[in-house]
Amino acid sequence: MSTVEGGLEEPQELEPEQGSLALAVEQDRATRADWEKAAAAVLRKARRLTDEDDDALVWEKLARTTLDGITVTPLGTAAGIADLDLPPAPGVAPYTRGREATRPETGWDNRPVLAGPDVKATAEQVLVDLENGATSVWLELGQGLGPGDLAPVLEKVYVDLAPVVISAPSEPLAAAQALVEVIRERGVEPAPGTNLGVDPVGDALRRLGFETLAAAGPEEGEGRARLEGRSSTGGDGGSDDLVAVARLALDAGTLGVVVDATALHDLGASDAQELGYSLAAGAAYLRTLTEAGIAIDDALGLVEFRYAATDEQFPTIAKLRAARRLWARVAELSGASPEAAGQRQHAVTSRPMMSAYDPWVNMLRTTVAAFAAGVGGADAVTVLPFDAALGAPDAFARRIARNTSSLLVSESHVGKVADPAGGSYAVERLTADLAEAGWAELGRIEDAGGIEAALADGSLRARVDDVVARRDDQVAHRSRPLTGLSEFPNLGETLPERTKLPETDAVRRYGAAYEALRDEPAARHVFLATMGSVAAHTARATFAGNLFAAGGVAVETAGATDGVAAVLAAYAGQPVVCLAGTDAAYAEWGADLVAALRDAGATRVILAGRPKDIEVDDSCAVGVDALAFLTRTREALA
Repeated sequence: MSTVEGGLEEPQELEPEQGSLALAVEQDRATRADWEKAAAAVLRKARRLTDEDDDALVWEKLARTTLDGITVTPLGTAAGIADLDLPPAPGVAPYTRGREATRPETGWDNRPVLAGPDVKATAEQVLVDLENGATSVWLELGQGLGPGDLAPVLEKVYVDLAPVVISAPSEPLAAAQALVEVIRERGVEPAPGTNLGVDPVGDALRRLGFETLAAAGPEEGEGRARLEGRSSTGGDGGSDDLVAVARLALDAGTLGVVVDATALHDLGASDAQELGYSLAAGAAYLRTLTEAGIAIDDALGLVEFRYAATDEQFPTIAKLRAARRLWARVAELSGASPEAAGQRQHAVTSRPMMSAYDPWVNMLRTTVAAFAAGVGGADAVTVLPFDAALGAPDAFARRIARNTSSLLVSESHVGKVADPAGGSYAVERLTADLAEAGWAELGRIEDAGGIEAALADGSLRARVDDVVARRDDQVAHRSRPLTGLSEFPNLGETLPERTKLPETDAVRRYGAAYEALRDEPAARHVFLATMGSVAAHTARATFAGNLFAAGGVAVETAGATDGVAAVLAAYAGQPVVCLAGTDAAYAEWGADLVAALRDAGATRVILAGRPKDIEVDDSCAVGVDALAFLTRTREALA
């Protein structure tokens, strides 16, 4: 760069440290203390630090703790990973940085999911998807489609070019046989990535849920038998299906097994629990297959893992990286060759994070999740349509879902580089911590006797229930906000109508409690007794109005007022009233307004903010248990 009078100074040439690249001149370097000082200044303005507090407190104030107890620091530093051995390059065991050395030119596999129920319509949807950006197809059987429908659904699909993945919880062997028959009748080799999709543990978990799996009965009786997918009186299923489908896959040249960790994620599990479950289920499948005479490397080559990708992008990136590292360790302990230890990953945008209300927000959630899945190194990504929580997605929603991956791959070029987050202090730290937590969860499951025993005895459920309770508490207090549900709800929205699908899977959406309130809107409105000018009361009135709307409660507002008489002039006899104004207004004429409103017929008076000298029946402020507050309010309105 040349210099001109009055222009930039000639940059200084700095000798980089060995193994590193200097990207800044000396005067542009900032120290830890510099960052602490700048961050502390912001927190003092927000009143989260006092002038007497040390700047170093910003680490504690800005750090967050995940549901797995992992502390995520606000700033990644070299010191934060000093204890770690950084993973080798992509394509090298333990494959933390990717199963392959480079990403395919086409990026990840764009894999939409179809579940029926109409055969003709599903066949048409498959073609629309494959002709408009999808590179494979995932068919879920059991919601109207059966094994016998695979041939007509795939009639016009080039199965040697487009991988087909199936899920058939009720009839895994019949479905696998039907797909292989379709391929053989064409006289072609199956497209790489085709998967016959047997997953007895995941299928049982989805079909029966926690409670039925732990049903009464001796350990080797009906409860345990249901988990294994067989009758307690004998018969095929479970491990028999696993071995039969695996042999079929080996003969046909396809993948045969899916370890679907989203089955546990959908019930509320944390990231580490999802990892531990996947390792335990995968290990159980390896034991069964090798005991049946299948070589360990061949068994590993049959398996694909399915993980949830959420809108918490860094945990998702770290989870996928940690999963590859951990599975490589399982393979190593199983005596496999390093070349067979690379984990195939299929990421699916999270079902629990989706909302039925304000479903368009789901487009944003799934975009972040798909980005994280791609950056995390998933081989295939399924973006669920934004209206999936409402029923069968329409053509527009399916198109948006397909195009989300297409845009990230083709326009944003997210898939061009293998492991773009590799080397990031924050990502490497989170990957290592998640790997440690996931391995610990695997240990707990194995200590219980393996995945079947841990599900049947309720020990895994107890740990998941603890995570669910803590997440629910965060959602209730809105420290884990859900846009369109707990934050910024739109009571006037008109939801798109969708055909309901059979409830075949247990999915516990994070916003289920708010959705239940919204499903039955309150019959009466709350009167928002706004005090003072619009500028004076807007902050608290907006807060209260959004809070009430989250519970399906509409408000009627007094508007600008200058005293008790002006508020009473707008009051129409609503039983529940909420005062919204400044602390100064509360102190000056709040008590008089409460008395006047009670005399006028108000049976419950609420104050927006924290009450001091005013006697009210309830209050709402930042940090309130919103669900409990809304339940009390709705009871008063009833």
